Order: sequence, then C-alpha cells, then structure tokens
Amino acid sequence: MSAPQSASAPAVFSDREVQTQATLIHLSGILTFFIVPLIVYFNQSDKGSELAEQAREALNFQITLAIMWATSIAATALLVGLLFMPVLFLFGLVFPILAAVSTSRGERYRYPLALRLVN
Repeated sequence: MSAPQSASAPAVFSDREVQTQATLIHLSGILTFFIVPLIVYFNQSDKGSELAEQAREALNFQITLAIMWATSIAATALLVGLLFMPVLFLFGLVFPILAAVSTSRGERYRYPLALRLVN
C-alpha cells in the first residue's frame, strides 16, 4: 500500500501527458494569443520541465506576433500594413498547428522568426 500524496506535491506527468499538454499550449495561441502560454510558463518555469520549455516557445512566438500586428496596424496609414495582415493571420494559424503536430509526436518545436524575449 502506497502512502497518499499530499495536496502540495507537484503532479508527475507521463511523457504522453506532457505531449498532450504541450500540444494544447501551442493550439491555445490561436484563440487566446499569449494568455495560456504565459500562465503555464509561470506555473512551470521553476520546474525546468519540457512543458515550461514549450510554453516559453509559444509565449515568445505570440509576443513576436503581437509586435508584428502592432507594427502592421500602425503601418496601415501608409497602406503597407494592409499587405501584411493576411500574412500575419496565416502565421498565427499555421505555425501553432505545426507546433502542435510536432509536440504531439514527442518532438520539441522552435518557432521560426520568433524573438527570444522570454528566457
């Protein structure tokens, strides 16, 4: 008979659970932008886990995407920003899906074109 776990003990994730959670973190960026990756990163950052690493990647990408959106919106006065908006929309949709597919296979994913602002 094993001893019961205390309520404050951290949950131990199997590899499959980490893959599923990392997949959901990347997909959540499509709807919630940086909110879910930020929450997971702050909750997992002290553990140095695979989940914290993937949350950091998603967070960096979403922050980079937000900066690009702000720049594009500011550039609409010059009509140049309108050209970039469809591209940014596709970036925000395609790259999180690619990241989710990659992490669901157990692979680490690094977003291309993402600024590494959160370490």
